[in-house]
Amino acid sequence: MTLLRRTALAAALLGITALLPVTAAHADTAPACPAGTPARSRAQAPAAPDPEQARLSDPRAAAFPERAGLDGFVRRFPAALCGVRDEAGARRLLDTWGEALYQAAVNRAQGRRPGGDLPDRDDRPLYWTRLAMTVRLDAWRPGFTVDKAALRSRFEDASRGLTDNAFRGTPGVRRIFVSGFDPFGLDAELRRANPSGSAALQLNGRRVTLADGTPAEIRAVVLPVRYADFDAGIVERAYGPRLAAGPRSADMITSISQGYPGLFTLEDWAGRNRSADPYPDNVRALSGGTREHPATAPGLGPGAEFLRTSLPTDAMTAVQAPFPVRLNTTVTEIPAGQTAPVDREDGPTPGSRAVAGGGGGYLSNEVAYRSNRLRLELRPGLPGGHLHTPVLTGLPAEADRLTGPEFERNEAAITSQVLEVLRASSGPGGTTAGR
Repeated sequence: MTLLRRTALAAALLGITALLPVTAAHADTAPACPAGTPARSRAQAPAAPDPEQARLSDPRAAAFPERAGLDGFVRRFPAALCGVRDEAGARRLLDTWGEALYQAAVNRAQGRRPGGDLPDRDDRPLYWTRLAMTVRLDAWRPGFTVDKAALRSRFEDASRGLTDNAFRGTPGVRRIFVSGFDPFGLDAELRRANPSGSAALQLNGRRVTLADGTPAEIRAVVLPVRYADFDAGIVERAYGPRLAAGPRSADMITSISQGYPGLFTLEDWAGRNRSADPYPDNVRALSGGTREHPATAPGLGPGAEFLRTSLPTDAMTAVQAPFPVRLNTTVTEIPAGQTAPVDREDGPTPGSRAVAGGGGGYLSNEVAYRSNRLRLELRPGLPGGHLHTPVLTGLPAEADRLTGPEFERNEAAITSQVLEVLRASSGPGGTTAGR
Protein backbone atom coordinates (compact mmCIF):
# COMPACT_ATOMS: atom_id res chain seq x y z
CA MET A 1 0.00 0.00 0.00
CA THR A 2 2.88 2.39 0.73
CA LEU A 3 4.39 1.90 -2.74
CA LEU A 4 0.93 2.25 -4.27
CA ARG A 5 0.45 5.53 -2.41
CA ARG A 6 3.68 7.00 -3.75
CA THR A 7 2.99 5.77 -7.29
CA ALA A 8 -0.49 7.31 -7.29
CA LEU A 9 0.80 10.70 -6.13
CA ALA A 10 3.62 10.67 -8.65
CA ALA A 11 1.27 9.79 -11.50
CA ALA A 12 -1.14 12.56 -10.52
CA LEU A 13 1.53 15.25 -10.43
CA LEU A 14 3.84 14.39 -13.34
CA GLY A 15 4.63 17.24 -15.66
CA ILE A 16 5.03 19.93 -13.00
CA THR A 17 7.77 21.72 -14.91
CA ALA A 18 5.56 22.44 -17.94
CA LEU A 19 4.95 26.09 -17.02
CA LEU A 20 2.13 27.94 -18.76
CA PRO A 21 2.00 31.59 -19.90
CA VAL A 22 1.29 33.94 -17.02
CA THR A 23 -0.18 36.96 -18.77
CA ALA A 24 -3.08 35.84 -20.95
CA ALA A 25 -5.35 35.00 -18.03
CA HIS A 26 -5.85 38.69 -17.29
CA ALA A 27 -6.58 39.77 -20.84
CA ASP A 28 -9.82 41.78 -21.16
CA THR A 29 -10.81 41.17 -17.54
CA ALA A 30 -10.70 44.66 -16.00
CA PRO A 31 -14.23 45.67 -14.97
CA ALA A 32 -15.79 47.93 -17.59
CA CYS A 33 -17.14 50.41 -15.04
CA PRO A 34 -19.52 53.14 -16.26
CA ALA A 35 -18.21 56.67 -16.61
CA GLY A 36 -18.06 58.41 -13.26
CA THR A 37 -17.62 55.23 -11.24
CA PRO A 38 -15.02 55.82 -8.52
CA ALA A 39 -11.77 54.18 -9.54
CA ARG A 40 -8.18 54.72 -8.58
CA SER A 41 -5.11 54.23 -10.76
CA ARG A 42 -7.07 53.13 -13.81
CA ALA A 43 -3.85 52.97 -15.80
CA GLN A 44 -2.31 50.61 -13.30
CA ALA A 45 -1.55 47.21 -14.77
CA PRO A 46 -3.38 44.35 -13.05
CA ALA A 47 -1.35 42.05 -10.85
CA ALA A 48 0.23 39.05 -12.54
CA PRO A 49 -2.00 35.98 -12.27
CA ASP A 50 -1.00 33.20 -9.96
CA PRO A 51 -0.24 29.77 -11.50
CA GLU A 52 -3.82 28.56 -11.06
CA GLN A 53 -5.26 31.61 -12.77
CA ALA A 54 -2.65 31.44 -15.53
CA ARG A 55 -4.03 28.07 -16.64
CA LEU A 56 -7.12 29.93 -17.84
CA SER A 57 -5.02 30.96 -20.84
CA ASP A 58 -5.74 27.45 -22.13
CA PRO A 59 -9.05 27.63 -24.05
CA ARG A 60 -10.13 24.30 -22.58
CA ALA A 61 -10.00 25.71 -19.05
CA ALA A 62 -11.92 28.80 -20.05
CA ALA A 63 -14.58 26.62 -21.72
CA PHE A 64 -15.72 24.88 -18.52
CA PRO A 65 -17.95 27.72 -17.20
CA GLU A 66 -19.68 28.17 -20.56
CA ARG A 67 -20.22 24.46 -21.16
CA ALA A 68 -21.80 24.12 -17.71
CA GLY A 69 -24.04 27.17 -17.92
CA LEU A 70 -22.09 29.02 -15.21
CA ASP A 71 -20.48 31.62 -17.48
CA GLY A 72 -23.06 34.22 -16.44
CA PHE A 73 -21.30 34.45 -13.08
CA VAL A 74 -18.07 35.39 -14.84
CA ARG A 75 -19.68 37.88 -17.22
CA ARG A 76 -21.79 39.73 -14.65
CA PHE A 77 -19.28 39.80 -11.81
CA PRO A 78 -17.25 42.84 -13.03
CA ALA A 79 -20.36 45.02 -13.27
CA ALA A 80 -21.39 43.98 -9.77
CA LEU A 81 -17.95 44.98 -8.49
CA CYS A 82 -18.28 48.36 -10.20
CA GLY A 83 -21.41 49.05 -8.16
CA VAL A 84 -19.64 48.67 -4.80
CA ARG A 85 -19.04 51.92 -2.88
CA ASP A 86 -17.01 50.82 0.15
CA GLU A 87 -15.18 47.85 1.62
CA ALA A 88 -18.15 46.74 3.71
CA GLY A 89 -20.19 46.57 0.53
CA ALA A 90 -17.43 44.60 -1.14
CA ARG A 91 -17.46 42.05 1.68
CA ARG A 92 -21.22 41.63 1.38
CA LEU A 93 -21.00 41.31 -2.39
CA LEU A 94 -18.32 38.63 -2.30
CA ASP A 95 -20.19 36.64 0.33
CA THR A 96 -23.36 36.78 -1.75
CA TRP A 97 -21.76 35.93 -5.07
CA GLY A 98 -19.62 33.18 -3.57
CA GLU A 99 -22.57 31.52 -1.87
CA ALA A 100 -24.64 31.82 -5.04
CA LEU A 101 -21.90 30.20 -7.11
CA TYR A 102 -21.56 27.29 -4.71
CA GLN A 103 -25.32 26.75 -4.59
CA ALA A 104 -25.52 26.89 -8.38
CA ALA A 105 -22.83 24.20 -8.62
CA VAL A 106 -24.65 22.08 -6.02
CA ASN A 107 -27.96 22.51 -7.85
CA ARG A 108 -26.31 21.53 -11.11
CA ALA A 109 -24.67 18.45 -9.61
CA GLN A 110 -28.00 17.36 -8.18
CA GLY A 111 -29.93 17.89 -11.42
CA ARG A 112 -31.79 21.06 -10.42
CA ARG A 113 -29.96 23.49 -12.71
CA PRO A 114 -29.78 22.33 -16.33
CA GLY A 115 -27.28 24.02 -18.57
CA GLY A 116 -24.45 23.24 -20.94
CA ASP A 117 -23.36 19.91 -22.33
CA LEU A 118 -21.06 18.74 -19.54
CA PRO A 119 -22.39 16.06 -17.18
CA ASP A 120 -24.24 17.27 -14.09
CA ARG A 121 -21.83 15.47 -11.73
CA ASP A 122 -18.77 17.28 -13.07
CA ASP A 123 -16.86 19.23 -10.39
CA ARG A 124 -14.62 21.06 -12.84
CA PRO A 125 -17.00 23.90 -13.81
CA LEU A 126 -17.10 25.17 -10.22
CA TYR A 127 -13.31 25.14 -10.03
CA TRP A 128 -12.72 27.02 -13.28
CA THR A 129 -15.60 29.45 -12.76
CA ARG A 130 -14.28 30.41 -9.34
CA LEU A 131 -10.80 30.96 -10.78
CA ALA A 132 -12.13 33.15 -13.59
CA MET A 133 -14.00 35.25 -11.04
CA THR A 134 -10.86 35.69 -8.92
CA VAL A 135 -9.11 37.05 -12.02
CA ARG A 136 -11.87 39.67 -12.29
CA LEU A 137 -11.57 40.46 -8.60
CA ASP A 138 -7.81 40.95 -8.93
CA ALA A 139 -8.33 43.28 -11.89
CA TRP A 140 -10.89 45.42 -10.04
CA ARG A 141 -9.45 48.80 -9.04
CA PRO A 142 -11.87 50.61 -6.74
CA GLY A 143 -11.56 54.22 -5.65
CA PHE A 144 -11.33 53.27 -1.99
CA THR A 145 -8.93 51.19 0.04
CA VAL A 146 -9.59 47.46 0.17
CA ASP A 147 -7.71 44.40 1.37
CA LYS A 148 -7.80 42.29 -1.78
CA ALA A 149 -6.33 39.23 -0.06
CA ALA A 150 -9.00 39.31 2.64
CA LEU A 151 -11.74 39.81 0.06
CA ARG A 152 -10.51 36.88 -2.01
CA SER A 153 -10.41 34.72 1.12
CA ARG A 154 -14.05 35.61 1.81
CA PHE A 155 -15.02 34.73 -1.74
CA GLU A 156 -13.09 31.45 -1.60
CA ASP A 157 -14.81 30.41 1.64
CA ALA A 158 -18.27 31.32 0.38
CA SER A 159 -17.83 29.65 -3.01
CA ARG A 160 -16.60 26.44 -1.34
CA GLY A 161 -19.57 25.99 0.98
CA LEU A 162 -17.95 27.20 4.20
CA THR A 163 -20.61 29.87 4.78
CA ASP A 164 -24.42 29.70 4.77
CA ASN A 165 -24.26 25.89 4.81
CA ALA A 166 -25.41 24.87 8.30
CA PHE A 167 -27.36 21.74 9.17
CA ARG A 168 -31.10 22.23 9.52
CA GLY A 169 -31.06 20.63 12.96
CA THR A 170 -34.21 18.56 12.39
CA PRO A 171 -34.82 16.31 15.42
CA GLY A 172 -34.15 12.63 14.75
CA VAL A 173 -32.04 13.32 11.65
CA ARG A 174 -28.38 12.34 11.83
CA ARG A 175 -25.91 14.97 10.61
CA ILE A 176 -22.88 13.99 8.50
CA PHE A 177 -20.26 16.54 7.45
CA VAL A 178 -17.76 15.82 4.66
CA SER A 179 -15.17 17.67 2.61
CA GLY A 180 -13.81 17.06 -0.88
CA PHE A 181 -11.04 18.67 -2.93
CA ASP A 182 -10.48 20.66 -6.11
CA PRO A 183 -8.89 18.98 -9.13
CA PHE A 184 -5.08 18.85 -8.94
CA GLY A 185 -2.09 17.79 -11.03
CA LEU A 186 -3.33 20.13 -13.75
CA ASP A 187 0.05 20.88 -15.29
CA ALA A 188 0.19 17.24 -16.35
CA GLU A 189 -3.46 17.03 -17.47
CA LEU A 190 -5.53 20.20 -17.41
CA ARG A 191 -8.83 18.32 -17.87
CA ARG A 192 -8.51 16.40 -14.61
CA ALA A 193 -11.48 16.22 -12.26
CA ASN A 194 -11.60 15.15 -8.61
CA PRO A 195 -14.32 12.66 -7.63
CA SER A 196 -14.16 13.83 -4.02
CA GLY A 197 -15.21 17.31 -5.10
CA SER A 198 -17.91 15.87 -7.34
CA ALA A 199 -19.22 13.75 -4.45
CA ALA A 200 -19.30 16.80 -2.17
CA LEU A 201 -21.43 18.73 -4.65
CA GLN A 202 -23.80 15.82 -5.15
CA LEU A 203 -24.20 15.25 -1.41
CA ASN A 204 -24.44 18.76 -0.01
CA GLY A 205 -27.81 19.36 1.62
CA ARG A 206 -29.20 15.95 0.73
CA ARG A 207 -31.42 13.91 3.02
CA VAL A 208 -30.55 10.21 2.78
CA THR A 209 -31.50 7.03 4.60
CA LEU A 210 -28.70 5.16 6.36
CA ALA A 211 -28.32 1.39 6.50
CA ASP A 212 -30.19 1.12 9.80
CA GLY A 213 -33.10 3.19 8.49
CA THR A 214 -32.05 6.42 10.21
CA PRO A 215 -32.56 9.59 8.16
CA ALA A 216 -29.44 11.70 7.74
CA GLU A 217 -28.58 15.12 6.35
CA ILE A 218 -25.23 15.60 4.65
CA ARG A 219 -23.38 18.90 4.39
CA ALA A 220 -20.23 19.22 2.31
CA VAL A 221 -17.49 21.65 1.34
CA VAL A 222 -14.82 21.61 -1.39
CA LEU A 223 -11.31 22.53 -0.23
CA PRO A 224 -8.42 23.97 -2.26
CA VAL A 225 -5.24 22.06 -3.06
CA ARG A 226 -3.00 24.83 -1.72
CA TYR A 227 -0.69 24.71 1.27
CA ALA A 228 -1.13 28.42 2.00
CA ASP A 229 -4.88 28.01 2.54
CA PHE A 230 -4.26 25.19 4.99
CA ASP A 231 -1.69 27.36 6.78
CA ALA A 232 -4.35 30.09 7.03
CA GLY A 233 -6.78 27.70 8.74
CA ILE A 234 -9.31 26.83 6.05
CA VAL A 235 -9.78 23.31 7.42
CA GLU A 236 -10.48 24.65 10.89
CA ARG A 237 -12.88 27.25 9.46
CA ALA A 238 -14.70 24.50 7.59
CA TYR A 239 -14.95 21.93 10.38
CA GLY A 240 -15.02 24.13 13.49
CA PRO A 241 -18.65 25.33 13.21
CA ARG A 242 -19.82 21.75 12.56
CA LEU A 243 -18.00 20.48 15.64
CA ALA A 244 -19.32 23.13 18.03
CA ALA A 245 -21.79 21.61 20.49
CA GLY A 246 -25.46 22.16 19.76
CA PRO A 247 -28.46 20.85 17.84
CA ARG A 248 -26.85 21.70 14.49
CA SER A 249 -23.49 20.07 15.11
CA ALA A 250 -22.27 17.06 13.14
CA ASP A 251 -22.77 13.49 14.34
CA MET A 252 -19.98 12.22 12.08
CA ILE A 253 -17.24 13.84 9.98
CA THR A 254 -15.04 12.51 7.24
CA SER A 255 -12.72 14.17 4.78
CA ILE A 256 -12.63 12.67 1.28
CA SER A 257 -9.97 12.83 -1.41
CA GLN A 258 -8.84 11.00 -4.54
CA GLY A 259 -6.44 8.21 -3.70
CA TYR A 260 -5.46 4.93 -5.32
CA PRO A 261 -6.27 3.20 -8.62
CA GLY A 262 -9.20 0.83 -8.48
CA LEU A 263 -10.17 0.88 -4.80
CA PHE A 264 -11.49 2.89 -1.88
CA THR A 265 -9.47 3.08 1.32
CA LEU A 266 -10.43 4.19 4.80
CA GLU A 267 -7.26 5.57 6.33
CA ASP A 268 -6.60 4.18 9.79
CA TRP A 269 -3.94 6.79 10.63
CA ALA A 270 -3.31 10.44 9.78
CA GLY A 271 0.20 11.81 10.26
CA ARG A 272 1.05 15.25 11.63
CA ASN A 273 3.68 16.22 9.06
CA ARG A 274 4.10 17.10 5.40
CA SER A 275 6.46 15.01 3.29
CA ALA A 276 5.25 15.21 -0.32
CA ASP A 277 8.02 17.32 -1.87
CA PRO A 278 8.99 17.58 -4.71
CA TYR A 279 5.31 17.35 -5.67
CA PRO A 280 3.69 20.81 -5.59
CA ASP A 281 0.22 22.10 -4.85
CA ASN A 282 -2.01 23.85 -7.40
CA VAL A 283 0.00 27.08 -7.29
CA ARG A 284 3.25 25.10 -7.65
CA ALA A 285 4.20 25.70 -4.02
CA LEU A 286 6.10 23.06 -2.08
CA SER A 287 5.44 22.04 1.50
CA GLY A 288 9.03 22.13 2.75
CA GLY A 289 8.82 18.52 3.89
CA THR A 290 10.29 15.39 2.35
CA ARG A 291 10.29 11.71 3.23
CA GLU A 292 13.70 12.07 4.85
CA HIS A 293 12.90 15.41 6.50
CA PRO A 294 9.18 15.78 7.24
CA ALA A 295 7.91 19.24 8.20
CA THR A 296 5.08 20.36 10.43
CA ALA A 297 2.71 22.93 8.91
CA PRO A 298 3.21 26.48 10.20
CA GLY A 299 0.87 27.31 13.06
CA LEU A 300 -0.57 23.84 13.43
CA GLY A 301 -1.87 23.43 16.96
CA PRO A 302 -0.58 20.82 19.42
CA GLY A 303 -1.34 17.17 18.82
CA ALA A 304 0.01 13.65 18.59
CA GLU A 305 2.29 12.56 15.76
CA PHE A 306 -0.43 10.19 14.52
CA LEU A 307 -4.20 10.28 14.97
CA ARG A 308 -6.35 7.19 14.48
CA THR A 309 -9.71 7.09 12.78
CA SER A 310 -12.83 6.68 14.90
CA LEU A 311 -15.09 5.88 11.94
CA PRO A 312 -17.07 2.61 12.01
CA THR A 313 -14.64 0.98 9.62
CA ASP A 314 -16.03 -2.57 9.94
CA ALA A 315 -19.39 -1.43 8.59
CA MET A 316 -17.99 0.94 5.98
CA THR A 317 -15.55 -1.59 4.51
CA ALA A 318 -18.42 -4.06 4.07
CA VAL A 319 -19.32 -2.11 0.90
CA GLN A 320 -17.41 -3.92 -1.84
CA ALA A 321 -19.02 -3.01 -5.15
CA PRO A 322 -18.31 -1.76 -7.69
CA PHE A 323 -14.93 -1.04 -6.06
CA PRO A 324 -13.42 -2.82 -3.06
CA VAL A 325 -13.17 -0.79 0.16
CA ARG A 326 -10.14 -1.50 2.35
CA LEU A 327 -8.92 -0.33 5.75
CA ASN A 328 -5.41 1.03 5.17
CA THR A 329 -3.24 0.63 8.27
CA THR A 330 0.09 1.67 6.70
CA VAL A 331 2.17 4.60 7.88
CA THR A 332 5.68 5.94 7.36
CA GLU A 333 7.54 6.96 10.50
CA ILE A 334 10.97 7.76 11.86
CA PRO A 335 11.15 5.42 14.86
CA ALA A 336 12.18 6.78 18.24
CA GLY A 337 15.94 7.18 18.45
CA GLN A 338 16.44 6.76 14.69
CA THR A 339 16.89 9.16 11.75
CA ALA A 340 15.72 7.20 8.70
CA PRO A 341 12.08 6.74 7.63
CA VAL A 342 10.51 3.30 7.90
CA ASP A 343 7.35 2.04 6.20
CA ARG A 344 5.04 0.05 8.46
CA GLU A 345 1.98 -1.97 7.54
CA ASP A 346 0.55 -2.13 11.09
CA GLY A 347 0.50 1.46 12.28
CA PRO A 348 3.02 3.62 14.17
CA THR A 349 5.28 2.62 17.04
CA PRO A 350 5.48 4.54 20.34
CA GLY A 351 7.56 7.71 20.27
CA SER A 352 8.02 7.80 16.50
CA ARG A 353 7.92 10.94 14.33
CA ALA A 354 5.26 11.02 11.62
CA VAL A 355 6.43 11.05 8.01
CA ALA A 356 3.18 10.03 6.33
CA GLY A 357 -0.19 8.67 7.31
CA GLY A 358 -2.11 6.16 5.26
CA GLY A 359 -3.01 9.04 2.98
CA GLY A 360 0.62 10.00 2.40
CA GLY A 361 2.28 13.30 3.32
CA TYR A 362 0.21 15.55 1.07
CA LEU A 363 -2.91 17.62 1.75
CA SER A 364 -5.26 14.63 1.83
CA ASN A 365 -3.39 13.39 4.87
CA GLU A 366 -3.27 16.88 6.35
CA VAL A 367 -7.01 17.50 6.09
CA ALA A 368 -7.57 14.23 7.95
CA TYR A 369 -5.09 15.22 10.65
CA ARG A 370 -6.37 18.77 11.06
CA SER A 371 -10.06 17.88 11.12
CA ASN A 372 -9.55 15.03 13.57
CA ARG A 373 -7.22 17.04 15.80
CA LEU A 374 -10.04 19.57 16.04
CA ARG A 375 -12.57 16.78 16.62
CA LEU A 376 -10.55 15.41 19.52
CA GLU A 377 -10.39 18.90 21.02
CA LEU A 378 -14.08 19.75 20.64
CA ARG A 379 -16.01 16.47 20.28
CA PRO A 380 -13.73 13.55 21.22
CA GLY A 381 -16.51 10.93 21.09
CA LEU A 382 -17.52 11.76 17.52
CA PRO A 383 -16.76 9.36 14.64
CA GLY A 384 -14.25 10.89 12.25
CA GLY A 385 -11.66 9.91 9.67
CA HIS A 386 -10.70 9.99 6.00
CA LEU A 387 -11.94 8.20 2.88
CA HIS A 388 -9.88 7.90 -0.29
CA THR A 389 -11.72 7.30 -3.56
CA PRO A 390 -10.35 5.48 -6.60
CA VAL A 391 -8.50 7.56 -9.17
CA LEU A 392 -10.91 8.89 -11.77
CA THR A 393 -9.81 7.73 -15.23
CA GLY A 394 -11.30 7.62 -18.71
CA LEU A 395 -10.62 11.04 -20.24
CA PRO A 396 -10.69 10.85 -24.03
CA ALA A 397 -7.35 10.51 -25.82
CA GLU A 398 -8.18 13.57 -27.93
CA ALA A 399 -6.82 16.48 -25.87
CA ASP A 400 -9.54 18.90 -26.99
CA ARG A 401 -12.39 16.75 -25.64
CA LEU A 402 -13.34 17.65 -22.06
CA THR A 403 -15.43 14.58 -21.36
CA GLY A 404 -16.41 11.19 -22.72
CA PRO A 405 -18.59 8.16 -21.94
CA GLU A 406 -15.94 6.18 -20.04
CA PHE A 407 -14.96 9.18 -17.92
CA GLU A 408 -18.59 9.90 -17.07
CA ARG A 409 -19.34 6.25 -16.19
CA ASN A 410 -16.31 6.09 -13.91
CA GLU A 411 -17.21 9.35 -12.20
CA ALA A 412 -20.77 8.19 -11.61
CA ALA A 413 -19.62 4.84 -10.21
CA ILE A 414 -17.13 6.40 -7.79
CA THR A 415 -19.36 9.17 -6.50
CA SER A 416 -22.36 6.86 -6.11
CA GLN A 417 -20.26 4.50 -4.00
CA VAL A 418 -19.14 7.36 -1.76
CA LEU A 419 -22.77 7.70 -0.71
CA GLU A 420 -23.09 3.95 -0.16
CA VAL A 421 -20.03 3.93 2.09
CA LEU A 422 -21.47 6.80 4.12
CA ARG A 423 -24.84 5.06 4.34
CA ALA A 424 -23.13 1.97 5.72
CA SER A 425 -21.70 3.94 8.66
CA SER A 426 -24.78 3.08 10.74
CA GLY A 427 -25.15 -0.52 9.60
CA PRO A 428 -24.42 -3.85 11.32
CA GLY A 429 -20.86 -4.00 12.62
CA GLY A 430 -20.88 -0.25 13.03
CA THR A 431 -18.12 -0.24 15.63
CA THR A 432 -14.67 0.98 14.74
CA ALA A 433 -12.37 -1.79 13.62
CA GLY A 434 -9.48 -2.76 15.86
CA ARG A 435 -10.79 -1.07 19.00
